[in-house]
Amino acid sequence: MNSKKKIGIMGGTFDPIHNAHLALAQAAYEQLGLDYVLFIPACQPPHKDSVEVSDADTRANMVKLAIADNPNFVFSDIELKRTGNSYTVDTLTQLKELDKDADYYFILGADSLFSIKKWYKPDEIMSKAVLAVGTRNNKTIEEMRACIDDLKATFNADIRLLDFPDLDISSTELRNIRGEGHSIKYLVPENVCDFITDSKLYLKLKKSRKAKKSYDN
Repeated sequence: MNSKKKIGIMGGTFDPIHNAHLALAQAAYEQLGLDYVLFIPACQPPHKDSVEVSDADTRANMVKLAIADNPNFVFSDIELKRTGNSYTVDTLTQLKELDKDADYYFILGADSLFSIKKWYKPDEIMSKAVLAVGTRNNKTIEEMRACIDDLKATFNADIRLLDFPDLDISSTELRNIRGEGHSIKYLVPENVCDFITDSKLYLKLKKSRKAKKSYDN
């Protein structure tokens, strides 16, 4: 009998964290029988070098608020403590060194699954963790299975497909909605929405757009 802990990993910029993140983590927790899910905000996502990202404390606070009422969700600052780009393979290596008696399940959406070959050291990622994938971005089940079969053949990957609804929410879209002066209520947890409102987050997007429009005209 396998007595190892089963730990989920939910990583991302979380700028902001939203309800689809939480729902996907909950689906993985329930369907894979995980002990708990680590929420790990990235310090500097390598694929967003040219994108302005909210400061680490702000994003960490939003994650802590979002998961506060779920005892099965645990905050981790493991990537925030590291300097430079936040590579998934480095995080997995560090986690395995900290707890050798655990199996790790890296939770991701279909969009990430389809691009994972381009990530830093994808072979090592898939050797260190099971991939737990939720459907997203209107990918058909046939497309999903073809991608999974390819990754299994190429990397000997262990991939579990979660039964998860296609919740079409993205942090980029939420920042844009907020920047246009509209509410993101019901798209993020209520306490996160209040934090964003009180902190006046993402409103600078609206100002910069107005300035650009004035200049263009």
